[in-house]
Amino acid sequence: MKGLNEILKDLEIISVNGDVNKHVEAIEFDSRKISPGALFVAVKGTKTDGHAFLEDAVKRGAVAIICESLPQNPDKDVTWIECSDSARALGLASSNFHGNPSSLIKLVGVTGTNGKTTIATLLYRLFSHLGYKCGLLSTICNYIEEREYPATHTTPDPVMVNSLMQRMTEAGCEYVFMEVSSHAVVQQRIAGLRFEGGIFTNLTHDHLDYHQTFDKYLLAKKGFFDSLGTETFALTNLDDRNGLVMLQNFRGTHYTYSTRGMADYRCSIVEQGFEGMNLRINREEVWTRLTGDFNASNLLAVFAASQILGADKEEVLTILSDLRPVAGRMEPVRSESGITGLVDYAHTPDALLHVIETINRIREGRQKLITVVGAGGDRDRTKRPLMAAIAAEGSSKVILTSDNPRSEDPEKILDEMEAGLTPELKRKSLRITDRKVAIRTAVMLADKGDVILVAGKGHETYQEISGVRHHFDDRDELGIALSMK
Repeated sequence: MKGLNEILKDLEIISVNGDVNKHVEAIEFDSRKISPGALFVAVKGTKTDGHAFLEDAVKRGAVAIICESLPQNPDKDVTWIECSDSARALGLASSNFHGNPSSLIKLVGVTGTNGKTTIATLLYRLFSHLGYKCGLLSTICNYIEEREYPATHTTPDPVMVNSLMQRMTEAGCEYVFMEVSSHAVVQQRIAGLRFEGGIFTNLTHDHLDYHQTFDKYLLAKKGFFDSLGTETFALTNLDDRNGLVMLQNFRGTHYTYSTRGMADYRCSIVEQGFEGMNLRINREEVWTRLTGDFNASNLLAVFAASQILGADKEEVLTILSDLRPVAGRMEPVRSESGITGLVDYAHTPDALLHVIETINRIREGRQKLITVVGAGGDRDRTKRPLMAAIAAEGSSKVILTSDNPRSEDPEKILDEMEAGLTPELKRKSLRITDRKVAIRTAVMLADKGDVILVAGKGHETYQEISGVRHHFDDRDELGIALSMK
């Protein structure tokens, strides 16, 4: 319970009609969840507009409503707060309602197209090993210390974010590491949060179904750093041409990292294999269980962030050598057949390219790479032919299959993927819509020493078909198929 006047602190309010000395039991932006004593915030979403449910919120017992446009005959028993941006108001109000938990912890945000989950998760694991109580908000799962809370979005809605962070402060967490998606920035899901700093990974082709243009996607990522205060830090990747763009309006202290050139934090790969790699980070060598150029960059970002946050260098390097790959990120699937199985979340052209390039640098002689890949439905369609071409060009054989078709026809998705293949590339490709059959076919085609990459779904344990989720885990299916070889 919180006083309405406290909840409205720092909100950009146009007008207030009614009593602000009320107590609020909960904050909701879904009118179906309203219970007596709640504050309803009417947000204009991509599919529905909360303003269409003002009457429903009142009937369900809302004592106050924040909206951008008032109804013609507002209920006099309800306090009406008019503002110019109700999405931003939701973030600020949620933070106030939960006692501004982000101001009581060191919150570090990680943004970019690829690498967010790996960096945020490894930072969470690293600082936990350093003896700190930590929280994690990520694509795979949210954690308060070691307790799991299911994740539904890369960045949860403001009510959920602040609720989780309030629990984190109550549990004594000192650090929280959080993935910050471009959607979250545009939709004001991080409004009201106080960050210690932010990390930029890279920017490549993704989410153009939502942002429409790459420039808008870029501005969304940049908006995160623009919002950070003067007492914060920014750590940016100089290997990405947009790395310095993130700093253009940033007001705090900035640092850079690179695996290719001069930067505050530098790293190079001494040697690598499917079991891990030896890195030289700022003249210090460390063996890690992760592999690949992209993971070298991820680990460098983790090391750099740890130093900015004041952790002991030797202790950090020791712990880094023992950290395991994040679920579904270049995750090996063991077998006794002599075939190397790998599952990776790569679902963008750039991520897929980096994974395949890494595998091709490691595999030797006549070892073949067989790639199984699809593309998600109801998402950016322009990347489908690109991903098919990248997979076919870099693999000995590629099997195009269904990913999460969601509401789309999987056959039409595969048609769009195949459109990216030249006649030559088509000759070394197969099209098998059933993902389980596709994975088993890849194993049948593989010989001892070959590598099978199953890309696109990574850690996910479901396949969404016609809007219905069915249990499906690439790691399980690949493991079963390999055990039958």
